[in-house]
Amino acid sequence: MSLPALDLAVVGLNHTTAPIEVRERAAVREDEREALLAHLRLHAQEVMLLSTCNRTEVYLAGIDGDPLSAFEGAWGHFLREHLYLYEGEAAALHLYRVAAGLDSLVIGETQIQGQVKRAWQAASEAGDTAALLNKAAQGALSAGKKVRFETGLADNVVSVSSAAVDLAKQRLGNLAGRTALILGAGETAELTLIHLKAAGVSDIIVVNRTEARARQLADKLGGRVCAADYLHQALPEADVVIASSAAPHYVLGASGVESALEGRPERPMMLIDISVPRILNPDIDTVKGAHLYNLDDLESVVSRNLAWRRGALPQAEEIISAQVSELLRWQNFRTRRGLETRPNLLSACD
Repeated sequence: MSLPALDLAVVGLNHTTAPIEVRERAAVREDEREALLAHLRLHAQEVMLLSTCNRTEVYLAGIDGDPLSAFEGAWGHFLREHLYLYEGEAAALHLYRVAAGLDSLVIGETQIQGQVKRAWQAASEAGDTAALLNKAAQGALSAGKKVRFETGLADNVVSVSSAAVDLAKQRLGNLAGRTALILGAGETAELTLIHLKAAGVSDIIVVNRTEARARQLADKLGGRVCAADYLHQALPEADVVIASSAAPHYVLGASGVESALEGRPERPMMLIDISVPRILNPDIDTVKGAHLYNLDDLESVVSRNLAWRRGALPQAEEIISAQVSELLRWQNFRTRRGLETRPNLLSACD
């Protein structure tokens, strides 16, 4: 008797299948999270939602219906041309590659490991996971650690934040003596500040909606604090603006940047938005002296990262394949045990 396939699926979109303006439409806003999950629960017994700056994915187990329709129904947008769907073993393989950083914009980046862990913990705490998703998520996290430890992919760690700073260096040259302004105070903002410091930037302004969080980050790593209400007063000082925050609307647009540049006509301003959804209005690109970039513009920077890491990929893929095989063996054991303990219905009718 052939054993049933792994009842697991993942449907989503990422930086390779959808541009930034489409990824924004599938972003997970905190005030909408529960409504999204409520819809997804109608289509599966187990649900895990993974949302990062470069991907939105839904992992489903015990599936009832079409995962693609479930995804589109949750977000209320026609997204099918940008969505990918993996089922069974392919879904597990995708999850394990994601956790290991092999599917990231920056190959081998480490932030995704924590993001997968938090996604699984949130799903578990909400009662949305059971045996299969729990085992798959734990296996993926274990595989991610094993890949980074054994292949060297975690050496010289590169992230979206470091790629943004590298882009600033490419466009502006030496960053020493420049002033940088960071919009946000979360994990990505912290990494951004670290990389700016490493690039020689000594004057960094941290702006956040919650001033206390901005102060905590500035005190921890060194920087000045500006309350969000005073962003436009601080903006004229900034040579580089890096936005990495969540907001339900644009926090800065063309008029604000134009006003900031009026007092510094010979000094251009570089703005890099690594938020999803974006919080810097695209109309900033129309302002003379302002140079606006987003996540999709980092492709050229991270391609250099891929070149030196390419040699580690075959070993990483072997590790992932072996770890997924362990999950399949676990599933087959559970299935066999269930068949062995199931009553013999034919005998019962004799």
